[in-house]
Amino acid sequence: MGRVSSVVAKANRKLSVQFAASLLAGTTLASLLFGFFRMRLLNGAYYDTYPTGYDAYLAAFTVPDFMFFILVSGALSVSFIPVFNQRLVAGNKKSAWELSASMINFMALLTLAASILIIIFAEPLVRYVVAPGLSESGIALATSMMRVIAVNPFLFAIATVIASIQQAVGRFVFFALAPILYNAGIIIGLTVFTDGISIFGWQIFEGGIMGVALGVVLGSIFQLAVSAIGLIGLDFNYQFKIYWKNKGFRQVLRLLPPRSIDQGMDYLVGIVETNLASRMAAGTLAAYNQATVLHMAPINLIGVAISTAAFPGMTERIGQGRTDLFRRELQNIVRVIVWLAMPVAAVTYFTRGYLVNFIKNGGDALMAGLLGTLVVAILFRSIYFIVARSFYAQQDTKTPLYISLFAIGLNVALAVWFTMTLNMGAYGLGYAQSIVAVVEVVIMFVIMNHRIKGLIDTWILHAFGRMAIATVAASIVCYIMVQLFQLQGSDASLLSTLPKFMLITAMSGTVYLFASKWLNLHEADPILSRIKQTLFSRAR
Repeated sequence: MGRVSSVVAKANRKLSVQFAASLLAGTTLASLLFGFFRMRLLNGAYYDTYPTGYDAYLAAFTVPDFMFFILVSGALSVSFIPVFNQRLVAGNKKSAWELSASMINFMALLTLAASILIIIFAEPLVRYVVAPGLSESGIALATSMMRVIAVNPFLFAIATVIASIQQAVGRFVFFALAPILYNAGIIIGLTVFTDGISIFGWQIFEGGIMGVALGVVLGSIFQLAVSAIGLIGLDFNYQFKIYWKNKGFRQVLRLLPPRSIDQGMDYLVGIVETNLASRMAAGTLAAYNQATVLHMAPINLIGVAISTAAFPGMTERIGQGRTDLFRRELQNIVRVIVWLAMPVAAVTYFTRGYLVNFIKNGGDALMAGLLGTLVVAILFRSIYFIVARSFYAQQDTKTPLYISLFAIGLNVALAVWFTMTLNMGAYGLGYAQSIVAVVEVVIMFVIMNHRIKGLIDTWILHAFGRMAIATVAASIVCYIMVQLFQLQGSDASLLSTLPKFMLITAMSGTVYLFASKWLNLHEADPILSRIKQTLFSRAR
């Protein structure tokens, strides 16, 4: 037992921003691979054979996810971490742990009430709000699955507070492992529970697509368990009590509502999109959902991973009163994110057929087309996360809220206009997302530049221009390679398409790296240096 505790404590040590970002990106990639495998299993089982059931499964997530996003999610981390860090920096650990225990208990009670309400009102929520366009059988199935998944906000809330504690002190290992285990739980549901569950010969569950919903709950339990293990070695003294007089707790409660509304309203767009897609042909909701998941993959790998790792350090700079260091750090992080996300967005556009083929044998034209409408959002959503956190580091949750309310209103209006008036179908949803992503980031940058003078200067603008030139060079190579290695009718399996995709991305990435070096973009130096070191060490 002592050896296990020692291993856990060693894994839970504080990490540098660079190492934490690499760890988060690596585990996010692993989680995405699990997620792609999960989608591949789902698509193979239900996309063509049972599209109504697949649409119902996706619709079942909307309200539980909405409650989690509006009550917890990123709202808690960006509100909790700055206040928690203030207590630790001041040496007041007792107040910090009281704050942590209070948040765990408060969020658990709040989300437990929300979960019970979802179970009670699931049927009218599905029928009149989420997916009115589904058939009667689809509505009944979505209602049953929503009642099973309703426990997620409660489990996620506790896990999120625990993860935020670990993020605040610069420990990311177990926080990073949690999403992998969540996907593993869903895969178990797909491969085991869908065949039914029996104990001593008694059939207690018949199986079918409802087994996937049980897998979702299992994944949530896995995620909570691994997050809790990450508390070992942190000397956290948990008490089943809410310290209402704790100033830090009251401060977090004041900061929480604006960000919670921001998160919830942002997810409201997803409910509107589900509502609109449910009125289209069966399977359209599933196709759009898969496209959005694919476009979120690089956003999570780049924007979310880097900004999550950098956020605690940004709060420290503000706490030290060093706005000059805060500005320089923010500029460097934005440059890295843009340097990574810009070519990834371009390559995603040209290889969208391959990417869809990875999650569905034989690909799907609608899914690939929808992914093409979302590539602009890959770049700007990646930037969004770090720019939004620059406000949160200053304990300003209201400004992003106001911007988000405007963006959400614009997104809903464009989505309805594009799909209902211009008859663009699901493509209108994707175009609306990309347009709003650009508008939201531009507004945030303008405001932050006014607040921190010199944030957007010629140094960073010239860098963006050179990155665009390098991206064009990589895009030309990528387009030529895709034409040379076009998908064939026989390219239905992963093994037949993956080598071609790897070759295309490797060539495009190589061109981008050397174009970046030629254009004096220092972001390429660490990668080129590592490649050079590896090659020379092997030669020796």
